[in-house]
Amino acid sequence: KEAGVVDSGGQGLLEVLQGAYDVLLGKEVDLKVEPVSRPVQKPMGAASGETADITFGYCTEFIVMLDREFGSAQEQEFKDYLTGMGDSIVVVADEDIVKVHVHTNHPGKAIEKGLSYGALTSMKIDNMREEHEERLNLSRQAEEKEPAPRKDMGFVAVSIGSGLNDIFRELGADYLIEGGQTMNPSTEDMLNAIAQVNADHVFILPNNKNIILAAQQAKALVEDKEIIIIPTKTVPQGISALIAFEAESSVEENEAAMTEMMNGVKTGEVTYAVRDTTIDGKTIKVDDIMGIDDNGIQEVGNDVEAVTLGLLRSMVDEDSELICIYYGDETPEEKAVKLSKKAEELYPDCEVQMEYGGQPIYYFLLSVE
Repeated sequence: KEAGVVDSGGQGLLEVLQGAYDVLLGKEVDLKVEPVSRPVQKPMGAASGETADITFGYCTEFIVMLDREFGSAQEQEFKDYLTGMGDSIVVVADEDIVKVHVHTNHPGKAIEKGLSYGALTSMKIDNMREEHEERLNLSRQAEEKEPAPRKDMGFVAVSIGSGLNDIFRELGADYLIEGGQTMNPSTEDMLNAIAQVNADHVFILPNNKNIILAAQQAKALVEDKEIIIIPTKTVPQGISALIAFEAESSVEENEAAMTEMMNGVKTGEVTYAVRDTTIDGKTIKVDDIMGIDDNGIQEVGNDVEAVTLGLLRSMVDEDSELICIYYGDETPEEKAVKLSKKAEELYPDCEVQMEYGGQPIYYFLLSVE
């Protein structure tokens, strides 16, 4: 509410309550669906398994920072333009910005149209045919691979970013679910992941407070394995929890050790603002850099390094021993090296480690233990 945006979970709950209220009143709802007048793209992973089934090959996203009037007429004009060249269209206007999403074969044309309304930021184009082919190859490899012998304990972890994925695998994670702030896996995703782990006891590391409930629901539905949820709320917590695992210890001992280790981790995130807002008493402009820790937004500024070091100041105390810096997919390695050296100078009593995380959206993820 303070940020001036709609919480999708809260809106969903409101719809459920409205539906219950309508039932009590005996309201009749027309559930007829109008036929689509043009071909619809088949979903990724269609039964045929052919990339040719993907009608529009490029998932295109960007944000327009408006420099001209953009009312309902302009919004409809933009939607109509995109409808003529693709599907899965989202055009959402909010004061000074417009968020755009479209599947198309001509991403350049969508971008050109966006530029007619203002400057662009957060541009992202993904080749869905290429991604689909990679998924099919991985699926074929999994089918051809002989199943590993059943073991006592295994792990499912939620992760995002190639570097973080590699770290989890190196620490012994059996199966990774792609997830993140805007891509929360479902209970079904959890169940599918659990089925892939050939173990009697499966530990789940949600690594996001929004995913813990899905893990709990999955646990209640699994009968042939014991599911242990370590309630990690961040990726750094998940990494530290996995480090605490000892193969020689019992399930109960590992659950206690991993939970204790997780609770000793402070997490920080450095990202950018996509809109103007005021929150936690801080005025934030679009494209400002924000430093966020477990207690909320701590730093706001225009320089990534300055905000990151300011965030570290709020996280490190006299009991801190280890600082881990994970740099994202859009952060050059040399900037990460420079930052880690400054952290070593500022906190000589702490060990400073730097790793490639490859996470989107966040320039840096920080862990202080």
